[in-house]
Order: sequence, then C-alpha cells, then structure tokens
Amino acid sequence: MSEEKETENQQVASEQLSDILLVLDKEKMKIQAVKSIDKSGKMETVDPTKKNQSEFMRVDKHGDFVTNFLSNFWRQLKDPTKFALFKVSADEAVEKAKEFQNQINNPTAEGKKKMEKHEVKNEPEQEQKQENKNDMAKTETTPETSEYRFQPEQIDWETMNNLGLSKEYLEKKNLLDPLLRGYKTNELVPISVNLGGAVVRTDARLSLQSTPEGDVVAAVHGIRREPNLNFEFFGHKFSDEDKQNLRQTGNMGRVVDLINSKTGELMPSIISVDRLTNELIALKTDFIKIPDEVKGIKLNDEQKQTLVEGKPLFIEGMISTKGTPFDANVQFNADKRYVEFLFDRSKNNRQTQNSQQDNQQSRSQEAPKTFRGKELEDEQYNKFKDGQTVYIPNLVDKKGQTYNGYITFNKETGKTNFEFPNQYKERIKPTEAHKTQIAVNSEGKTNEATKNIKEPLQKGQQRPKNEKQQEQQNKPKAPAKSKGRKVS
Repeated sequence: MSEEKETENQQVASEQLSDILLVLDKEKMKIQAVKSIDKSGKMETVDPTKKNQSEFMRVDKHGDFVTNFLSNFWRQLKDPTKFALFKVSADEAVEKAKEFQNQINNPTAEGKKKMEKHEVKNEPEQEQKQENKNDMAKTETTPETSEYRFQPEQIDWETMNNLGLSKEYLEKKNLLDPLLRGYKTNELVPISVNLGGAVVRTDARLSLQSTPEGDVVAAVHGIRREPNLNFEFFGHKFSDEDKQNLRQTGNMGRVVDLINSKTGELMPSIISVDRLTNELIALKTDFIKIPDEVKGIKLNDEQKQTLVEGKPLFIEGMISTKGTPFDANVQFNADKRYVEFLFDRSKNNRQTQNSQQDNQQSRSQEAPKTFRGKELEDEQYNKFKDGQTVYIPNLVDKKGQTYNGYITFNKETGKTNFEFPNQYKERIKPTEAHKTQIAVNSEGKTNEATKNIKEPLQKGQQRPKNEKQQEQQNKPKAPAKSKGRKVS
C-alpha cells in the first residue's frame, strides 16, 4: 500500500472516530463549526466548509470523557443561553451544517426533528444528577477503608497519557493511591486534551469509576462557577437556609433523605460542597465516623450525635499542634469524610474563594511533564518549569520521522514554545553590540569609539551619549609620564 493511500485511510479512520461540534448563534441565526473556547469562555468559530475542516474542534466519539468534556464546555461558555450546540460525525459535518442552515432559513417539522437528534442539551438539572450519581454510588459502596477498589493494570494508561497524566506523574504527586482506593484526587490536576484543531487545558479533580461493562474509566470533575443549588438534588429541594449554609461553610448542616435514582431507596445523607470544584457531594450517614477525641477534648455521646446529624459543634479548650489552647466550631464534611474546623469561615468566605481562584490560576500555569508524547527527565523538567530553554532529542512526527528541538515554558501564559535547532541558534545569536560588550568586558579589548570617556559606560553603549562624553572622546589622551629614575 502506498504512503499516500495509507495516509488517506488514516484520515478516514480518524473522521469515523471523531465528532464535530456545530453551533447555532441564536442572535445571528447562523450555523458555524466550533474551533476552540478560551479560558474567559469566549468561543471561536469558523465557517463549516471543506476548506476549514482542519480547524474544526474534534471530540472522540467513544469513552465517558466526551460526556465530561461537553459538561465542562457548557460551564466554560460565557453566555450558554445564546447558543445551541450540535454534535455530528466528522465525515458528514459539512453536509449536516448545510442541512441545519436550510432548516433555520426554511423551517419544517421534519427538519426540526433531525436537528433535535443531534442537539447537545444544556440541562443543568439532568447534568447535576448525572455528575453526582457516581459520587452517590461511591458513598454507598465505599466506606472509609484501606482496601483498594482498583488495580493499576485496570487503568487505560493510553487515555490517561492523552490527558497529560502518566502513571509516573500520578505516583510522584501521590495522587495514584487515593484513585486506586476509590476516591477523588485530593487536589486539582492540570489536564490537557488535544482535540485535533484545538488543545483544551483545564484544572479538575479525577476519580476512577467502573462502567456497567466492567471497564475502569477516568471521571473528570471540572470546576464550576458555583454550586448548583437551584435544582433538586436526588429528590431534595434546597431551602434558603440550606443554600446559605452550603455557600458559607460548605456543609448543609442537617440530614436529609435522598432518593437512590436506580432503586428508589431513601438514603439518609449529609451534603457538602467540594471546595475545589464547587461540586455537590453526598454521604450516607452509615459511613459517618466520629472520632472519640478532637484535639485533646473527649467527645460525649451528645456531642457525637450532633456531628452525626451534620450540625456544627462548638468545642472549647482544644490544644493546637503548637500547644496553644483554642476554641472553634467543628463539623463533619461529606467530601473530606472527616470532622473539619470552621473557625470564621462565613466571614472570610469571599477571601477564601479569591484565594482558591488564585491557586487554581497558578495551577493552570503549571508546566506540563510531557511534550509531544515524550516525558521530560527530572533535570530537564526542573529547568523547563523555571522558564529555561531545554533541548529535547528524538521527537517523532506523524510520519514516524525523528526530529530534535528546544522548548521554553512561559509562566505567564502557561504555553510551551517550540523551536527547531536552527531557529534556536538564530535567536541566541549575539548581536554586534553584544559582541563588542563581551570583547570590552571579558577579553580586555578596547572600543575605539568610547576609549577616552572617563565615566562608566552604560550596558550596550558603543558611542558617546552626550556632548560631555563627545568632548572627552575627542580630546586626545595625554602621554603617560615616565616612571624612570630621577637623574641629579
């Protein structure tokens, strides 16, 4: 088979495995193809023509990641009500765009049904239920335990590597162990996904979940702007007091009966907010474990019952790790699964949120550990994340050919700049001014244009900068006096 034919077959296979996102701007009533969405939530689009096909954002058809991606896409979008989103196969994207535009221009009942089949609904209530279903299932099956629910060999490491998360990276960050035990990562991790014409980068917590088929997949818990408290949560409608408590302390403060969406069973549970992602988390009261002692203070049965009921408890006379006595409110948190200190969280909530946003922004600028499928060695990575230029040999292009280059990480933008060796050499090539300065400073040579100037030269200065220096330069230097012995 010729190389040209093989390339063509690969492109066809790629199209069969990919979906394209078409979008309808409800104000302009025009169908466009999604190209990308930036961090501020602004969507970039292109005309859905064959000429622009290489710029279309591609989404893998298979796996649970597409569901998570589309959920995060809606959350990031600056004004979601302004758009309608449609998912179509890559190989029919251009034709479908024409069909949809004809339907918009000349509406028919049949055309409306066809468009609805491809529409990606932005239904917060359904999304809320689906996103929290896995967390609720986990509370039913995973109490606090030292046992492992998953094994490393069950994980699809190829998919994880495509997210920028290698096994070595997760182990080094101490994130693999909680994943294997069935919990979410205890911190946000930077995720990078190449969707063909665009690269999507976001921060998220990860967990491992089993599919009905028995496969183990990665669930991406993306960051929300705020907890979704305006819709029912497993049959529970939040009261005004519930909303206030969740926003101020992160804990609802009472036990409620939630409905198991699969069995219809009532489950007494407490509800908290994941403070890293703003996701709502429920925990059945069966799995609440209250310690006998908190910071040197033994709890009586009444105090333990207060905590089991999800209520805050004020404790006096506790001893800090530094030996200092202190008083504070404590409460059981469904996400953390332990008793936490509240202090004056309600007064400082806005400051805490700003701090979290700063931390999230800082994490989003974290240097990637891999580049074009090649993992950086520790020494390379340390230089790279500090903004230094690093040489990377033996990269492989799409045709299987190896090439070398240099990469530099921009801490402000979070982007990686790549240069081929000739580009790098051209960039660092010293200018004439630089050569002159090196000759004067390091090699003891004299710059003829400034040799008579008495005052120190500025960096890069090669000629007099004012009239005074010009006069000094023009004035011939007096001959040196003889140091011979005086003859009487």
